Amino acid sequence: MTARPATEREIPPLADLGPIVARGNGRAYGDSAIGARLTVEMARFNCLLAFDEMSGLLVCEAGVLLKDIIETFLPQGWFPYVTPGTKFVTIGGMLAADVHGKNHHIDGSFGKWVEWIDLITPEGAVSRCSAQHDRDLFEATIGGMGLTGIILRAAFRLRRVETAFIRQTTIAAPNLDAAMALFDAHEDSTYSVAWIDCLSKGNSLGRSIVMLGEHASSKDLPKRSASKFLHWEKARSVSIPFPLPLSPLNKVSISLFNALYYRRMKNKSAESIVDWNSFFYPLDAIARWNNIYGRNGFVQHQSVIPLERARDGLRQMLQYLNRHSNGSFLAVLKKFGDQGGRWSFPMPGYTLALDFPVGRQTEQIMQRLNEIVAEHGGRLYLAKDACLDRATALKLDKRLGDLKDFRLDRGFSHRYASRQAERLGL
Repeated sequence: MTARPATEREIPPLADLGPIVARGNGRAYGDSAIGARLTVEMARFNCLLAFDEMSGLLVCEAGVLLKDIIETFLPQGWFPYVTPGTKFVTIGGMLAADVHGKNHHIDGSFGKWVEWIDLITPEGAVSRCSAQHDRDLFEATIGGMGLTGIILRAAFRLRRVETAFIRQTTIAAPNLDAAMALFDAHEDSTYSVAWIDCLSKGNSLGRSIVMLGEHASSKDLPKRSASKFLHWEKARSVSIPFPLPLSPLNKVSISLFNALYYRRMKNKSAESIVDWNSFFYPLDAIARWNNIYGRNGFVQHQSVIPLERARDGLRQMLQYLNRHSNGSFLAVLKKFGDQGGRWSFPMPGYTLALDFPVGRQTEQIMQRLNEIVAEHGGRLYLAKDACLDRATALKLDKRLGDLKDFRLDRGFSHRYASRQAERLGL
């Protein structure tokens, strides 16, 4: 069942119908925002409430889209400290997953910039938690996957920017070792991310296109009036309106695309000025891009492997994909800094995100990738999970047992639960 409350008074009685969980804009890839009994859609909680122009502190409701925040405040010279790979997420969802971006090694996860959160507790009251008041609940909510209450409002900081553009540097890396060396050499870059060819072999295993970014200053831009530094052309978009009857993604097509893309980007390796949409949200330019995977849809596998084991673990994953899969059409590599929140996904290391069309081999592929991640001391991103079982989840991340205990101690388990929480025994 689904409910769409318009006021906070309507929410507490919903939990009497069975465990509930909040849902933002439906951008989680699995069942983490689908209620065990009832899903509470927060779309009507979409108001910007207050903004301090001196500190950049924004107060808004949980259902506000990141897109609306950027389009409201970027023309005034403000941008989020942390953004995931899509702008069509809600602030509540960003908090629940403690999202990370291309700058985790510099700025951490989203939760680092949050001042306070208003939650509906199991008793039906609204509680404001922060680092100063009920710190345990505050830290458990950031990255707690919506299992510590319904997030109503939050206050978090935006950063000052001079323009709406990014100074991007594109560098081709002939293999995984070269890509990791580039990440190491450019640790001072605010943003860094790599597209990685997961089907390249031999000396080219893991060849990549590494993209670095900095917020552009007015001096970086071509001559234009000062009034246009914080304005941009509306992004063009295309749409895949319905699931393709048969996905065009297979080993031959992905290998061919990867080879052509790598060659094209290698020849273009240079510095350029791009707008914020192009740098942060390339996939948002394709509406319903998931339809390219066909009627069965897709699953994503996103893991992080600690620094000291990352090279070997990543090589093993790439070699396995070469031998036993059609590859991943979208494969993204990033380097993480220190862990932030109590339940946050990142740890110092490398994260690899992979997409797979659902098919006969999918379960086997995911299982083997999980084994490699476990062997190297890594863990998975719950916001992208759709396939984990209880035993594997706890093996990969022993903190989940602590989350379960916290929920039991605070009386959350019988009021708040998602299908993912039930599946993983949280």
